[in-house]
Amino acid sequence: MSLDTVKLPALQQLAEIAAELGFSFTEADLAAHREALVPAFAAYNRLDRMPDELPAVTHPRRPGHRPSPEENRLGAWYIRTEIEGAASGALKGKKIALKDNICVAGVPMMNGASTMEGYVPDVDATVATRILDAGGTIVGKTVCEYFCFSGGSHTSASGPVHNPHRAGYSAGGSSSGSAAVVAAGEVPMALGGDQGGSIRIPASYCGIYGLKPTHGLVPYSGIMPIELTLDHTGPMTATVEDNAILLEVLAGPDGLDPRQYGSAAAKPYREALGRGAAGLRIALVEDGFGHPQSLRQVDTVVREAAERFKGLGATVETVSVPMHRLGSAVWLPIAAEGATMQMMLGNGFGFNWQGLYVTSMLDFHSAWRTRADELSDSLKNTMLLGHYMVTRYRGHYYAKAQNLVRRLRRAYDEVLSRYDLLLMPTLPVVATPLPEANAPVEQILQRAFEMLANTTQFDCTHHPAMNVPCGMVDGLPVGMMLVAKAFDEETIYCAAAAFEKGVDWKSLMAS
Repeated sequence: MSLDTVKLPALQQLAEIAAELGFSFTEADLAAHREALVPAFAAYNRLDRMPDELPAVTHPRRPGHRPSPEENRLGAWYIRTEIEGAASGALKGKKIALKDNICVAGVPMMNGASTMEGYVPDVDATVATRILDAGGTIVGKTVCEYFCFSGGSHTSASGPVHNPHRAGYSAGGSSSGSAAVVAAGEVPMALGGDQGGSIRIPASYCGIYGLKPTHGLVPYSGIMPIELTLDHTGPMTATVEDNAILLEVLAGPDGLDPRQYGSAAAKPYREALGRGAAGLRIALVEDGFGHPQSLRQVDTVVREAAERFKGLGATVETVSVPMHRLGSAVWLPIAAEGATMQMMLGNGFGFNWQGLYVTSMLDFHSAWRTRADELSDSLKNTMLLGHYMVTRYRGHYYAKAQNLVRRLRRAYDEVLSRYDLLLMPTLPVVATPLPEANAPVEQILQRAFEMLANTTQFDCTHHPAMNVPCGMVDGLPVGMMLVAKAFDEETIYCAAAAFEKGVDWKSLMAS
């Protein structure tokens, strides 16, 4: 009896595969092809018997538990646990929450999706290992949106996440739970992910500091991918100092992530915190204001926050980057077509890159095809667009968009050659009401995508971008986004720390 796992297909099976590929074979030719494949299947079975090449799991842990409603009043926790890190290090004494798209071996991971419920990773993501090695304590996994495809906090299969500033309002997405637990004071630090704004959106809605680092600065290994050229992970914290401490721990190459290139090395970011804003040149990007969906009060508060930088010794001048308004059109094909091909049809990991493939996740996730009706409307809508454009337009617009990213990057870099930072509203709006459970599809989709006007561009261009809370509108936080040159997170921290120290951001209000 053969112990081979990978079976040579019968002639009829091979004929079906040939038909799927558009091949027409005579029966004799098909049999010849089948015979020629025998050595190939032997090679696959040798591969199957080899152990996988996965990073070691070193810190002991328990699987944790699903929190009760009493200990999860915002709906922000997926799993509560307590994994102690090393006896000393930069994060000793710090409690950190991880977005539930990040692998922690032995701890359930759902990524907001009913189709992933029951999956338990067999590896730690690099970021989880680095937190534990630095003495941090991982205290749980936070709810995220259904496969991370929503800027609102209403699509997770576990239920909505509420804004700590106002129950019944969005905490933002897709790193919804991470922002909520930090803003509520339940933990000082959390990790989020960002492919279209998913760190900065919830950070803005909830009034915390959320940094999307330069693409590749923080390794993405062991985190469920969406699209390789858009994938970012980074720190979400209650203070600028904690953000810088956490980035120092997270940053740098791990040898497993091909997203890391160039100058992807950690720096002593905390050294920038005390420099002050004097001498900084800040470009207020006029094109980031006045979108059709922009609230006048949000624009007013962010302009006032920019004026406060002048009082801190910075130069603030208005500039125009006309291509900024076209940036979302560049991002959309990359996100929709790329995510459809990689995250969904490619079972999360896709092909054509060398890095850490979490094969257990790939296998588990592939079952979504038998349960596709369970996917969120925001993800279904994205997949309808992505699949249509790939199959009917050959991926032409994905390719053209990636070409145009270079022009978009140059547009920002030209301004950054003359200024240290770009400044604009993180979002054009403040937190919006959560849709009711039986809301129409139109409202579900509106609440998922209405806030993306300024965030998506920098996922394409890979510039570091940070949400800095800068004011309030009707009791809800407003976010100011600071953007720097690639791998110049230090300048962002310098400005953010000066603003945090010099301005009582909750006192900046517009009615």
